[in-house]
Amino acid sequence: MAAVKPLKPLLAITMGDPAGIGPEIIVKALQQPRVWRVCRPLVVGSVAVFARTASRLAPSLTIAQVSDHDSGESHQVFRRGRLPLFDPFPDSIRPFPMGRASAVAGHMAVTCIQSAVRLAQAGCVAGIVTAPINKEAMHLAGHEYPGHTEMLGDLTKARESGMLIIGGPLKIVFTTTHLPLREVAQALTVPKILKAIRLAHGGLKQLFGIRKPRIAVAGFNPHAGENGLFGDEEARLILPAVKRAKAQGIACTGPFPADTMFAKALAGAFDGIVALYHDQGLIPLKTVAFGHCVNITVGLPILRTSVDHGTAFDIAGKGKADPDSLVEAIVMAARLAPTFLSGKGKSKMVLCKE
Repeated sequence: MAAVKPLKPLLAITMGDPAGIGPEIIVKALQQPRVWRVCRPLVVGSVAVFARTASRLAPSLTIAQVSDHDSGESHQVFRRGRLPLFDPFPDSIRPFPMGRASAVAGHMAVTCIQSAVRLAQAGCVAGIVTAPINKEAMHLAGHEYPGHTEMLGDLTKARESGMLIIGGPLKIVFTTTHLPLREVAQALTVPKILKAIRLAHGGLKQLFGIRKPRIAVAGFNPHAGENGLFGDEEARLILPAVKRAKAQGIACTGPFPADTMFAKALAGAFDGIVALYHDQGLIPLKTVAFGHCVNITVGLPILRTSVDHGTAFDIAGKGKADPDSLVEAIVMAARLAPTFLSGKGKSKMVLCKE
C-alpha cells in the first residue's frame, strides 16, 4: 500500500485593506505554482472584493467559498485554479473608496485579522499570513493600534511580542517601530532593549533551530556614542541591557556602530541583530532584499508572517502590484509551520465553525 502523503499546512491569508493592493497581490500569488507546492492557502476576506479583483486579473480563477470542510473535501477545494475563501462578513459589505483610507475598509481589514487569529488559536490553521493594512484607516474604524504587531499581541494576549524581519542573510528584531524619530530617544529603556534581545534569541532559536544565536545590538548614536562624545544612550541604556542579557545566558554583544555592524552581519559574524528604531534596521534590509523581505511576529502563541510593504494606495486597482513579498511570506510560513505544530498534539487542520 502506498504511503499517504501528509497534508500541506493550511495557512490563513488575510485580505489586508481592501482599498489597497492586498486583494490584488493575493490573487496574483495564488496563481503561482510555488505557493501550491508548499501549502494549502485559505484566503480570509470578502467574496465580493475577491470576485471583483479576480474578474479583472484572473477571470479563470474560481472562488471556492468555504464555511466548513473536512479533509476529504479539502482535496477538491485546495488546488490550483481555485481561490479558497473564508468570508467573515455576515452581511453585504458597504462601499468604500479605492486608494484612500476609510473607516469601512479599516474595519474590514481588522475583521479579517480577528477571524484569522481565531482560526489559528483553535488549531484550524497552521498559521496566518497578512496582507498590508493602513493604520489611518484602522484608526478611523476605531482600532487604535500602531500596527499589526501590537494588534496581534493584544488579540492573542501574548506576554510579549515583537517584529523580526528577514531579508537575505539579515534577521533583525526592532526595539521600537512606528515612532517619530524625535521620540525614539525618550522611548528607549533598558527593559525595552532587553525585551528585544530576548525576543531575538527566542525567535532565532525556536524558528530557525540556532542553538545559541549570536546577537548583535546596534548603537543609537554615530560611532555608538564615541565614549559619550556623541550621546550617552549606549552607556546608560544599551550596555546595561546587553550585560543583563548575557547574565541570562544569551550570546549578546554590543553596542556596535550601526554603520559597520550590518556589513559584519552580512559577512556572517552574527545570527541576528537588534535595531533600535524603524529605519535603522529597515534601510539595510530593503537595500539587500527589497520586495523579498518577510516580517515575522515573534513571541506570539500562533505563527504569523507578513509582507514587507504597505497598502500602496497610489497603484491600488491598477494591476501593477508585485506579489513577490507575499509569496515569500507564504513560503516562509509553510516552512516554519511544523515548528508550531510540533509538541501540540496531532491537529486535523480543518476549518472550524466559528
